[in-house]
This record gives sequence, C-alpha cells and structure tokens, in this order.
Amino acid sequence: MSGWAKFAHRFTQYYRTAPLWSPPRLRSREWMFIPFGPAKPIRHKGFSDINEVRNFVCNSPFHSCFYSTAYWKNPHQLKMADKGWLGADLIFDLDGDHLPGVTDRDFPGMIEVIQEQAWSLWNDFLEPDFGFKQEYLQVTFSGHRGFHLHYRDPKYFHLDSEARRELVSHIRGEGVEVTDVLSRSNQPNAVGWPKRINSGISSIVSKLDAIYAGDTKLLTTMTNNLQEMLDREGIRGLRGKASVEKLSELMQAEGRRERVLDGRLSALNNHALLFQNILRADSGVVLGSAGETDEVVTIDTRRQIRWPGSLHGKCGLRVTELPLSRLDPDSSNSFDCLSEGIALSREKEYELEITAEDVVARFDDRLIEATIGDELTIHEAGATFLILKGWARFSDK
Repeated sequence: MSGWAKFAHRFTQYYRTAPLWSPPRLRSREWMFIPFGPAKPIRHKGFSDINEVRNFVCNSPFHSCFYSTAYWKNPHQLKMADKGWLGADLIFDLDGDHLPGVTDRDFPGMIEVIQEQAWSLWNDFLEPDFGFKQEYLQVTFSGHRGFHLHYRDPKYFHLDSEARRELVSHIRGEGVEVTDVLSRSNQPNAVGWPKRINSGISSIVSKLDAIYAGDTKLLTTMTNNLQEMLDREGIRGLRGKASVEKLSELMQAEGRRERVLDGRLSALNNHALLFQNILRADSGVVLGSAGETDEVVTIDTRRQIRWPGSLHGKCGLRVTELPLSRLDPDSSNSFDCLSEGIALSREKEYELEITAEDVVARFDDRLIEATIGDELTIHEAGATFLILKGWARFSDK
C-alpha cells in the first residue's frame, strides 16, 4: 500500500471509532464528501442521524467531509431550487495564508498569528460591536490553516447575503470615518475600530518615518494599498507617492507629531484626510485587531463547511471544536492545535525525505525545521501532515 491509498485507509480506520460531532438540526443539512484520488465530490447527501453519517464515511475513503451551513426542507434533492432553503448559520472563516507577510511554510508561526486574529475578531468586534452572545457560538480549528466561528442565533438565520456582507464590511473598516471614532479611541476599554485607530496611528507614524528615511519599498506598498482602498470605495483625493512623501516630511515636526499621536489629526492641515485614508488602508491596522475573515464564506447562505471531528485531507489534522476561552492565545490553557489537532498515531514511525524549501512544522513539542533533501524519522501523524502538504515523500532508503 503506497501513496494516497495509505492515508485513505488510515482515514477510514479513524472514522470507525472517532467521536463524531452531530450538527444541530442534522436532518436539515446537506452533506458533501471529497474522495481520495481523482473521483468527483459526492454532494446532495442527507442523513437522519449521526450513525448514518458514520456508516457512510466508514464504507469509502474520504479526503474531506463537509456539511451545509444552510438548513433545507429536502437536503437530498439534486437541484438547489428543490431543496427548500430555510435559513443558514453565520460563519466567519479565518485562514492564516490570507494574511500579508504570513506563510504556511512556517506553520506554527502562521497558526499563532491567525489564532490571535480569531480571538480578536470575537473579543473586539463580534461580541462588543454586534452584541453576539457566547451561548450561540461554536469555535473550531479548521484542521489546517485557521479557525471557524460558527454563530447560530436563530434571529440571524434568515439574513440574506447583502446583510451578511455588511457585517464583514464593518469588520474590514469599509466606510469607517476615522474622525468619528477618534474621540473614543483613547478610552481604556476601547474595542473595535476605536481600539484599532488608537494602536494604528503610532504604527503609521513609524512607517512614515521610514519612508522619510528612504524606504522606497514601503512607500510603494503604502501607496498601492491606499490606491486600492480608495478605488474600491470610490473615494477621490490625494493618493500618489508624492503626496505620501510630503506627509512623511510633515510628520518630522516635533509638535505636529505629538498632536497626531494624541489623535489630533487636524495638525496635518490639508494632509489630515490622507493620513486617515492611509490608516484605513494599511493592512497592519485593518488586520491587526480583527481577522481577514473570508467574505465569500460569511455571505454565502448555501455554504459547505468542514465537519468538526473529521480529518482535513490536506494535512491529516482533525477539525477540532474548542471552548471560546481557549481561543485566547494569552490564556493559561490556550488551545494548541499542533498537539490537540493530532488524531493519527504518534507511535508507528516512517522515514521521510523533505521535498520543499525551508519548511517549519511542529508536532507536540517536536519542532521540525527542514529543507529539500533533508531526511527524518517521524511518527504517522507527522508523516501524514508533511506528505499531504507536499513537503515530503517516503524515503527510498
């Protein structure tokens, strides 16, 4: 047995005894399964109870398993129009590989960043800004690059895509007026955009200092981000490199700098609006307190989402439910997906050859830092992860 067939067999063995999570109103859910190999996904499946689901996944080897965030009258119908849409959960999907400057080649580093983002999304936005209640929340590690926040308050079930898009737009800061929130940004209990603005001003000032000192790469990045944001929102105004360079020059006056850091942007005169727009466009500010939640997932009222308890076919880790309190990276009992997400054997070992450049992984307390040609011995769970991600192969030796 070799190649994907080895993993297919182990995945099937896992489902025979694994505790399987049952979605609320299971009979109203549509299911989708992706087989190993070239076979097409199996969709439009409906089940009466979780035992039927287990029997199904134990009879065929599946790479990934999904259930619908939507509720349907007849989930097994092949045509969407015949299913009878009843409503849908509200899902926030955060993936680390969507963040600028973050790569999953440093997998532990990426997970650390995205866990901070997911916690802040709830703690700084969804709960305080929208009044979301913890009793309706389910948090899961996606099994690979991030976290899912499932929100199941019945009063939100019937929101259409446009209403869901407005939630994401607020989180992203689209249409946010910096001056409207500055007065609240220095409050000790500031959350949401006031908190972002407070921490973001000093970040932008530091970047403008670097541009004034000659950092042309940062100048290009800042200008491009600014232009993209202004074009997206249809805003006219200062946006070119010359305007940003002029702003960086203005920031060198000590008195003006102190006033700006104190939130009094009027000290910049005609360039005050430019500073505000740079603040809103800067990824370090926009992403520094909430997360790059995938808009497509949130607004889709017919979305399929990974089944908690299932194995992720791209790495072999388990889609794992966790208490909200353990999402907090500063908690004394913070969730560790690179230990608690391991579902396959830690005992049987394999000889592997690394096939990718400069990869970093961790399994429990073992840190792997390797590059092309390196060889290592590792347990089944680690071997599954490295091979499914395309970072390694079974050694010929």
